[in-house]
Amino acid sequence: MPTVSSIMTRDVRVLAPTDSLRRAAQLMEELNVGVIPVCNGKKLVGMVTDRDITLRGVAKGLGVEDTPLSVIMTEEVLWCFEDQPVSEVMEKMGDAQVRRLPVVDREKHLVGILSLGDIAAKADGKSVGAVLQDISETSSPERTSTPAASQSGG
Repeated sequence: MPTVSSIMTRDVRVLAPTDSLRRAAQLMEELNVGVIPVCNGKKLVGMVTDRDITLRGVAKGLGVEDTPLSVIMTEEVLWCFEDQPVSEVMEKMGDAQVRRLPVVDREKHLVGILSLGDIAAKADGKSVGAVLQDISETSSPERTSTPAASQSGG
């Protein structure tokens, strides 16, 4: 099985923690993606998803122009090293139920992204099915038992 560096996507666009929610949404639209790494220089400090923008930002009434990504981004990000075997990383992806991982070098500088699509297209596509099954297993939702429609708005 190859290493991550041989199949990952390189030249990944990133945002800074100080960039706005609007900037993140615009870049996601431009790139047709739903997740973007957040870096301080070359160092990975978080990830922001379209879901983060919607649920942690817009749904809470935060301004899209004046709210920095640092307020809504996920800071504790799973990642992998560029020299790790793909098989090892696939297991990690399945366990964590994620479809993509940022790839860092040994100084923890972002060097790429590894997605299930990369694995399917460039490595062992047959193994992707097992990982996708692990990723897609239903996990318990983090919600209260009260339906949203019956909660008071005030």
